[in-house]
Amino acid sequence: MTARLVVLTVVVTVCSYAGIVELGPGSFTPAAPVIDFSTPALGTVNPIYNFTAVPGLGNVSVSFAGAFMGQTVTGTFPKTLSGNPTNALALDTSVETTIVDDGAAGATSPVLSGSPTFNGPIVILFNVDVAAVGLKGGFFDALDGTSITAFDATGASLGTVTNTATGFQFFGLQESTGANVIRGIAFYMTGAEPAGVEIDNVTFGSSQQLAAAAVPEPATFLSLAAGLLAVSALRYRRNRP
Repeated sequence: MTARLVVLTVVVTVCSYAGIVELGPGSFTPAAPVIDFSTPALGTVNPIYNFTAVPGLGNVSVSFAGAFMGQTVTGTFPKTLSGNPTNALALDTSVETTIVDDGAAGATSPVLSGSPTFNGPIVILFNVDVAAVGLKGGFFDALDGTSITAFDATGASLGTVTNTATGFQFFGLQESTGANVIRGIAFYMTGAEPAGVEIDNVTFGSSQQLAAAAVPEPATFLSLAAGLLAVSALRYRRNRP
């Protein structure tokens, strides 16, 4: 009986865990909303985009700034983020982002930059929780010089990834259970990046906007639970007097 209770405790822990898994290009379906910063006009500060009736999410407002409340921008070049967001997660709109033009090879202008241009963090806030977020980041001249962190509605970190390539790279972050848990994303330099960074083509969604291969299968957790329980029961029978 003790063995069974231990197994049940492990299963509950695994199923309730919220973390981040990375998604590759093509993980979002064509139905997923995309923000390409073609509107509003160049020079717009901290843009806001509204989407209606997104399946699995409803009406979604996506807002941009240079930091979350509770965070500070530190450093000279690169400028980066320090500190933890407050609860509830909210934008610090006094730290600006701006829609700018970019002539870098591979860029699809316009893009969104932190402040000063290409040398400042960018954060994204959703008015509702989403299951996954993707974006195009770059231009990277160094590996592991830029971090992308996902946060829940309380400001707690769900996980961080860094760039693994030079040039432009697609970043996809998904809550590990496939649930709508992500409320915000921070994109910021944490190492050497001599030319600075920008973002473009921000996409997001619930599990309904993800390709089937990108959605974690709940059956995976159920199979693990069943297997652990079966092993526990077998050992219990063998150990009975």
